[in-house]
Amino acid sequence: MIRDAYYEESAACGRAVKEAKVYLACNIISIIFLVFAGIQFFLAFSNIAAAISSYHLPEGNESAITGAELAYTIISWALFVLAPLAVGIALFFFKRKFNQSYDYLFVEDELRVAKVYNGKKRKYLKTFKCDQILKIGKCENESFERTCAGFSKKQIVFLTPNRVPAEEKNFYYILYSSSIEKTVNIVEARVELIDLIVRAAGRSKWEAR
Repeated sequence: MIRDAYYEESAACGRAVKEAKVYLACNIISIIFLVFAGIQFFLAFSNIAAAISSYHLPEGNESAITGAELAYTIISWALFVLAPLAVGIALFFFKRKFNQSYDYLFVEDELRVAKVYNGKKRKYLKTFKCDQILKIGKCENESFERTCAGFSKKQIVFLTPNRVPAEEKNFYYILYSSSIEKTVNIVEARVELIDLIVRAAGRSKWEAR
């Protein structure tokens, strides 16, 4: 047990500069659409209210409208509000696909992983208890292919934004068994972090080939 060990590092996006610009553009455009939807909402509210008033006017009044005309007015303004609102919300969540990074924190025989959006917002993902790790090794080894055999795409989890490791780092796989399921998790880390995990999990868990 190495409960006094503490180590932290990140798997930063290799395209961070470019993707940060895309993230910002999506954020600005989403705000514009949401503001536009807000303006449309107030316009829709006043126009629908006026249409309802016209609908309740006595027959023969020049300003009176039919039920079909009232329904058309309501549907039209609802679309004017919902369309930009939907685009704004979609872009708000779509931007989170860009400039992602992952933080790894090893402490008290656990590896805690969080996803970071655009270098600011953090979201906790999962904790690996080292005594529940079944196997660990390099993704370049033959054991990686053998380990992934039989697992679905959903059970192979990439905890890195990159498909090529950064300098002085490698891709490692962690075969983990939780109370729910087994998963193969891919991390991008330096050897120092992996050494701590292997020491806590047990040397027998390390796949050298």
